[in-house]
Amino acid sequence: MSGLPVVVVGAGQAGLAISRELTKAGVEHVVLERGRVGETWRGRWDSFCVVTPNWSIRLPDGHYDGTDPDGFMPRDEIVAWLERYAASSHAPVREHVEVQSLESVRDGFALVTSDGVMNANAVVLATGAYQRPYRPGAAETLPPDLFQIDVEGYRNEGGLPPGRVLVVGSGQSGCQIAEELHQAGRDVVLACGRAPWLPRRWGGRDLTWWAQETGFLDVTVESLPDPSARLFANLLATGHGGGHDLHLRTLQAQGVVLAGHLLGAANGRLQFADDLAESVAWGDERYLQFRELVRNLVAERGLDDPGLGDPEPFAAAAPESLDSSDFGAVIFTGGFRPDHRSWLPWRDAFDEHGFPIHRDGASTVVPGLYFVGVHFLRKRKSALLIGVAED
Repeated sequence: MSGLPVVVVGAGQAGLAISRELTKAGVEHVVLERGRVGETWRGRWDSFCVVTPNWSIRLPDGHYDGTDPDGFMPRDEIVAWLERYAASSHAPVREHVEVQSLESVRDGFALVTSDGVMNANAVVLATGAYQRPYRPGAAETLPPDLFQIDVEGYRNEGGLPPGRVLVVGSGQSGCQIAEELHQAGRDVVLACGRAPWLPRRWGGRDLTWWAQETGFLDVTVESLPDPSARLFANLLATGHGGGHDLHLRTLQAQGVVLAGHLLGAANGRLQFADDLAESVAWGDERYLQFRELVRNLVAERGLDDPGLGDPEPFAAAAPESLDSSDFGAVIFTGGFRPDHRSWLPWRDAFDEHGFPIHRDGASTVVPGLYFVGVHFLRKRKSALLIGVAED
C-alpha cells in the first residue's frame, strides 16, 4: 500500500508533541486538524485560563520560558503559544481537514477526510482527553423552552437570557463559571456532584508543585480502585486573578446557592437530591488523603510544615426544589466522555467507559493504531501540559 508512514489526528498539545518526536526520529508524517492549531482551547469561554501554572507547560523541546512562570495563561495566550510551538517544530499540520472515518486496509489504514482519502501505515489519535459533553439523564425532564447549553457553548454572561442560572456540575469548569456569573451579578444555583479540592497555594508553593513532587500526578491507571475512577473530576482550582482558592466552600461564602445533584423537573419545579453534605464530605476525604501525601513529602525532604489544617465546617442546608420559571438558563458542566466509538469501527478496541484498550498508547486490538493525550492513558497527568511529553 502506498501511503504516509504516520498520520496524526489532532493538532492540540498531544498531536503537536508526537509530531515533534516523529520529526526528530526522521519519520515522515502529517498532522490533520479539523479546525486550527489548538482548536479545543479556542472553543473555551472568553475569560478561560489554564488552571496549572505556566512553568508546568513542558512539551518536547518546548518548556515555558516566558517572564511569568507562576502565572496562568488565558485562552488566547495558550493558543498563541501552541501556534509558536507548531511553527518552531515545523510541524506538518494541515488545518481545516476533518477525519470523517477510519478503517483498516491491507498494510495499514484508509482515512476518509474532508479533503479526500488518505492512506497511512499507522495512525495516532490525538483528538483530546474527552470529546463528548456529558449531560445527566435528568436533563431530559427540563422544560423544552428553558435555554440549555453545554459548557462548550458558553462564552460569557452576556450571551445568556435574563433570569437565574442553573449550573449543573461542580467540577473545575462548573465552579469557575458559577463564580464568573455570580461576580457578574447573576443569581446562580450550582447543582453539585463530587469533586476533590485543595487550596491554590500553601507553604509558598502552588498545588501543582505539590501534586508533582508527591507523585500524585504519576498515579497510574492500574493503581486506581476501579476503572470508572478515571471519570472523577479533576482538582478544583482556578487561575483567575493570578490564582485563588475555588471550591464549594468559597462559592457558598460568595453567595452562590449550592444544591445536591439535579434529579429533574416536574410540575414546574426543579428537583435536587439531598446529597450536598455527602458530596462535600467526599471532597474533604480527597483533601485529607492528599494532605497525607504532603506530610510524607515534608518528612522525607525536611521541608517546612506548609500548615494544611482540617477542612472548615460546612453548612449543608440546600434547596430540594426550586421554581423552574425563575430560571433563564441551564449550563451543563458535568464533564466529557470519550467518543471514539461514535466514528471508529472497532468497538472491541475500547472498554465499557469508552477508553482505548492499549499498552503504552498502542492499541492491543488494532495493530498500528496509537493514542496520545487521553485522560489517564498511563498516568493522571497523561492529558496535561505537564505530562503529555512523557507519554
